[in-house]
Amino acid sequence: MSHYHYQYSLCSVPSWVIGSREFNANPTSLSVHGVRATHAHFFKQLDALSSWEERARIFQDYMEVAFHLHQWREKGNVGQLLSIKHSYLRFLRGWLFDADSVEGAVLKGWVQTRMGLPPIYHGGRINGRESKEYLSYMKDRMKGSARTNGIFNQLDLLYEFVQYEMKRRDPDTIHITLFRGVHGFYDHELLEWDKKTGKGVVRLNNLNSFTHDFERAWEFGTFVIEARVPVSKIFFDGAFLHAGILKGEEEVLVIGGVYDISRRII
Repeated sequence: MSHYHYQYSLCSVPSWVIGSREFNANPTSLSVHGVRATHAHFFKQLDALSSWEERARIFQDYMEVAFHLHQWREKGNVGQLLSIKHSYLRFLRGWLFDADSVEGAVLKGWVQTRMGLPPIYHGGRINGRESKEYLSYMKDRMKGSARTNGIFNQLDLLYEFVQYEMKRRDPDTIHITLFRGVHGFYDHELLEWDKKTGKGVVRLNNLNSFTHDFERAWEFGTFVIEARVPVSKIFFDGAFLHAGILKGEEEVLVIGGVYDISRRII
């Protein structure tokens, strides 16, 4: 895409590397500058816990205290609703309902500011920064983050926790095969495509929904694409927090870029 411009990355890896096929083939770990150091005591606590249920609970408790989310709870039921409004949970739930929502724009904004990968889709294909789709995305992003207590900082810690948890569970796993149901397959930005083999190269949006379950992916589209996703590009996995949060969700949020994919049929 001629107008696609990588931006500054807040990781130790440049954005154009994070977004490349080469990175997906030989990934390294990614970390947002300063987050582990700022929350060093929290990660030390996690090291001492043997079960992931305990670690998920400690994560929830820590987020409440670190970002003062508990303060919104002190006025009964109204406070509980406010707590969600000011929480990373609101944005995850918003994404699950509609990736092109205000909450979806904020999550895409996190990827753009942290990984340096701008979105290529938000309610329509984004064709450059002057396009109405990009302006709509920026408007949604500003609206979503304006009244929320440090939402990008909350998402930093969510990402670092997910990465910690994945390495803790299975330090030898570098890639995970995931599936994505799509409508309008040819609406994707296909960089290479071989109809005979059903394999190709695609630039995915900067954040995308996948699932571990091939059968489940069919519920979300008329085509299913399969990708080998680096563990370091998994922003969120619904299975990790299902101690009372987003229970039963199997959605995996994957940081985008250029991917080798296969189109799968039943």
